[in-house]
Amino acid sequence: MLEFKLPEIGEGVVEGEIVRWHKQPGEFVQANEALVEVMTDKATIEVPSPVAGTLREIVAQVGDICAVEQVIAILDLGVAATVSMPVTATVAPASGASVLATPAARALARESGIDLRSLPVDERGRITKDDVMRAQQVAGAAAELSVGTGAKSQVAAVRPAPVVAAVVVVPEPKPAVPTTAAAPLARPAPVPTKPAAPLARPAPTKPSYAVTPEQGDEEIPFRGMRRRIAESMVRSYTTAVHYTYVEQVNVTRLVKLRAEAKAVAAEQGVSLTFLPFIVKAAVHALKKYPIVNAELDEAGGRIIVKKRYNIGVAATTDQGLMVPVVHGADRMSILDLGREIARLGEAARAGTCTREELTGSTFSISSLGNIGGVLATPIINYPEVGIIGVHAIRKVPIVDERDNIVIGHLMNLSVSLDHRVVDGFQGASFLQEVRRYLEDPNLLLLAGI
Repeated sequence: MLEFKLPEIGEGVVEGEIVRWHKQPGEFVQANEALVEVMTDKATIEVPSPVAGTLREIVAQVGDICAVEQVIAILDLGVAATVSMPVTATVAPASGASVLATPAARALARESGIDLRSLPVDERGRITKDDVMRAQQVAGAAAELSVGTGAKSQVAAVRPAPVVAAVVVVPEPKPAVPTTAAAPLARPAPVPTKPAAPLARPAPTKPSYAVTPEQGDEEIPFRGMRRRIAESMVRSYTTAVHYTYVEQVNVTRLVKLRAEAKAVAAEQGVSLTFLPFIVKAAVHALKKYPIVNAELDEAGGRIIVKKRYNIGVAATTDQGLMVPVVHGADRMSILDLGREIARLGEAARAGTCTREELTGSTFSISSLGNIGGVLATPIINYPEVGIIGVHAIRKVPIVDERDNIVIGHLMNLSVSLDHRVVDGFQGASFLQEVRRYLEDPNLLLLAGI
């Protein structure tokens, strides 16, 4: 029997929530086959089995939050345990198919007697020397873990790569051996004891109120993504000192520019929305007011001003709100931003975003598109210090520079900021800079769009 422990599934991740078991007790699992889905504070990850065997017992149930290295299942390996190498890709060469590998990888594989067709390939469909070296290490570990008939030694634990659960062999209990009768043990002298000290009074806790649903009520489990969202919201709202500033933006010129550019964008496979323009305007404003692109390190007593511009773009999914990140938004064109935002949005809705695509943001934007409403006070994506709320664009009568009443397009923008870091004047000036770029999109062109 092997104890299947929750592995290290990401840098800095200390716990995860069990959201789904792919196998049930009694079912066989192949090495590297997905066994369990675990949700961390940033992403849902499929954890594969490092060995081939039968799932004997599920220790951690769906909804349980488990610490790294905590036993979550028991696997039955039978006579021998075969340790697989860490999963590096989901695509492997078909039997008999040619393998794309570097010359160094082929030479090392020949020396080691390793079949390249048995190794997984990387994202470019090839096998490198590092892949073969890992296979050598795994082969050595497998030899150590192999339990021969009649072997009585206990096999040491093997820690795989971060995405593979650690394995510990649990020795079977040895049968009792008959022994000759021993003389009865002397009864130890009684040890005087002192009265136990009174227990310390526990710290007061927040009362928990039991709710009894009535007949006809629907019960939705409060776990998974919904619980993670709730925890993040509470942490942000109870840590950052929120304040919100709102401005009305005349986007008449932007509406015209976008309408003219849609056809050109469509030719390049981009469905052009207003969001790429807003992201680009926000980046320019962050460069002018860098304190909004910052993070407060309370433990270190410092404010860290970020010199990178990774913009989180909130996306609504069936599981709840997710915030995939456009990394290096300052280095992208409007069309590049449109393409990347669309790709990340689809990945978020499909649940295929990687951890890297959900982490590392320095500032966020929340938009509900056509149903953006009149005003909202978005919650900061902690530990960032600011987030913009984008609201609906409406055609309304406005007064132009010559005091004539004309038909134009207005949109409200709201920005929530952490008052511990960003003063009111700085926050207002930041949003006014965003407004300046959106009301005159020619400035985006002059700034290198």
